[in-house]
Amino acid sequence: MSDDKKKYRSAEWFGAGSKDGFNHRSWMKNQGRPHDQFDGRPVIGICNSWSELTPCNAHLRDVAERVKRGVYEAGGFPLEFPVMSLGETLMRPTTMLFRNLMAMDVEESIRAYPLDGIVLLSGCDKTQPAMLMGAASCDLPTLVITSGPMLNGKFQGQDIGSGTDVWRFSEDVRAGKMTLEDFMEAENCMSRSNGHCMTMGTASTMASMTESLGMTLPGASAIPAVDANRYRVSHLAGRRIVEMVREDLKMSKIMTRKAFENAVRINAAIGGSTNAIIHLIAMAGRLGVELTVQDFDELARGVPLLVNLKPNGQYLMEDYYYAGGLPVVVKALNDAGLLNEDVVTVNGHSLTENSKDARNFNEDVIRPWNNPVNKDVGLAVLRGNLCPDGAVIKPSAATPELLKHRGRAVVFEDIEELRREVENDDLDIDETCVMVLKGAGPKGYPGMPEVGNFPLPAKILKKGITDMVRISDARMSGTAYGAVVLHVSPESAAGGPLALVQTGDMIELDVEARRLHLDISDAEMAKRKAAWTPPPRSTERGYVRLYHDHVMQAHEGADLDFLVGGSGAPVPRESH
Repeated sequence: MSDDKKKYRSAEWFGAGSKDGFNHRSWMKNQGRPHDQFDGRPVIGICNSWSELTPCNAHLRDVAERVKRGVYEAGGFPLEFPVMSLGETLMRPTTMLFRNLMAMDVEESIRAYPLDGIVLLSGCDKTQPAMLMGAASCDLPTLVITSGPMLNGKFQGQDIGSGTDVWRFSEDVRAGKMTLEDFMEAENCMSRSNGHCMTMGTASTMASMTESLGMTLPGASAIPAVDANRYRVSHLAGRRIVEMVREDLKMSKIMTRKAFENAVRINAAIGGSTNAIIHLIAMAGRLGVELTVQDFDELARGVPLLVNLKPNGQYLMEDYYYAGGLPVVVKALNDAGLLNEDVVTVNGHSLTENSKDARNFNEDVIRPWNNPVNKDVGLAVLRGNLCPDGAVIKPSAATPELLKHRGRAVVFEDIEELRREVENDDLDIDETCVMVLKGAGPKGYPGMPEVGNFPLPAKILKKGITDMVRISDARMSGTAYGAVVLHVSPESAAGGPLALVQTGDMIELDVEARRLHLDISDAEMAKRKAAWTPPPRSTERGYVRLYHDHVMQAHEGADLDFLVGGSGAPVPRESH
């Protein structure tokens, strides 16, 4: 018999001496499970986002087997179950459209089944926040194992990074600086193993945020997907989740306001993706933690960029892991007095305690505090009449000279117009102009895709120009770069000022002053607003209609309005 004296949630299914208990146990036994597995021990749900359509997560079935070993060793009862998986590299129009749907799948699966603790297996960009959002609304003891980054890409004697070098190579081909043959060769050299992007893109960022929030074991976020240590930490996670259930260490005890503050500062130090803003705000909303877009500006002020990884620097995630990974960054920030120390993580110790003995094995990959890659660059939140609820730029990924700029707007009403016109040598544009894309926000696309780092006109590239100020209500890949203003809120499809911009208007960007201004009068703005009509929904049925009608704006995390907060995990009524 189990040594557990506490009655867990799963006992309402498996411990009953009634007809329902008979049915629950009997059907589970058709898998060959012995009777003593139903003796009251903690039941651990292994929530797996494995899919062959999600290459980042394609090895997670193997990871799940390691977790099960640990659960069994600790006296738990592991049960693996699938959820919708979001493959960033294949899914259209954008995985962001379906992040909230996956979160609903995770939440309702956890609540409906006899589970006492959860291990979330994630990796690809949106699988990580979606799973954390869904689990947070249930608030059971939960631990995350991410898939880990791919090995470094290798092309013609150099390291290349997923996403970042794709954008660079693509523009080089358009500019005539790279042959199509070399471009195709690079395709076979970039993705060399299982795992997510090995740049500091959104997947690596969200894995780092998961560790920063205390939701995975120390040092786990940067372990390469194919490294034996990835399986070793998964085994240990299986043991630990059983202990967490016995301790009743729920997500709400870990993901507190102070933990989110730590994550925001760490995101600045690692040069994390702008997408972290939207995802962290959405996760905080599920737990009733107040977190705003302005927090990302204020909390990150004074935090230098320490991690020298693409797209902000030189190296890749494999190098970062060998240098010491996130614990080195945590120790540096804590030594500078910038982290909250009184926060608990899944292993029962604080984030700073877990990192106190971290050692930096390569100070060019993870720079010391007094020799950063850049000073105080983080993520800047802009305000102004063009973005009343905020917009975001990543200064570390932009051309410095463009961070203060005034130029003539060249407007593209949608992505199709932009893609037609950028190849047109007759387009009335030069490098001093400001490119503006509409219709790419949460409602407008729908789903707020990663098209914010849109291509420069061919005529500009031929002049050797590689960056221009670009403004949109879209997101951009965390692997991308450029003087790109994103997340303009409210979006154009919701009637925000972005919808009113016309070609020829002057726009002023001043990142240091945190200002984004459309240089027209209030009267002209009101006149244009009165004449504006909203675009039609992209569909009248299904989830996409539900999403369009209920999605919140970027500065609110783009969650569905009726999903904010949580309902816990009370035992539902009987099924028979």
